[in-house]
Amino acid sequence: MPKISAATVADHRAQQRRALVDAARALLESEGDAAAVTFTAVARSTGLARNSVYKYFADRTELLAAVVRESAPRWTERITAAMAAAESPEERVAAYVRAQCELVRDGEHRIARALAGESDAAALREAAGHAHRALLTPLVAALAELGDTDPQFTARLLQGLVNAAVTALESGAPYEPTTTHATALAVASLGALR
Repeated sequence: MPKISAATVADHRAQQRRALVDAARALLESEGDAAAVTFTAVARSTGLARNSVYKYFADRTELLAAVVRESAPRWTERITAAMAAAESPEERVAAYVRAQCELVRDGEHRIARALAGESDAAALREAAGHAHRALLTPLVAALAELGDTDPQFTARLLQGLVNAAVTALESGAPYEPTTTHATALAVASLGALR
């Protein structure tokens, strides 16, 4: 019987699964390419045999989806915390933009970018769908507080602006001026809601 390193078999399995997801995430961060996440590489990182990985994940897509499911809430928490610290709806919108740019600056978005070209990207987007909807919720609330009659639509438009800023940052645009400009545009656009 294999040696377990936890109080129970269930705890051991949870630790091993966590280690596999962490190893996959580390590979995505360091390599910036989903192709780097193979069962062989993940097994090597965790000290498991390659065939042991199949005890936890049926295939590579399932492993990558687990990385997305576990990473997305951290991103959402950072953004919602930044928005919660803001005092006015306009400041919450500005915090929404800045926090997403910070995620790119800090390398967190590298995982999403690495997975974007993945052949199973549709399955991975599904795994992140809930987090993306949760991400828009505080933005929609701030826009409604400003009197927007269709805050859901406006939130999607503002997310388009954020996506453009993120793309620019990922392409090498300097962080501070890009973030400042995107934030200023987002806040200035709020005047149209009045």
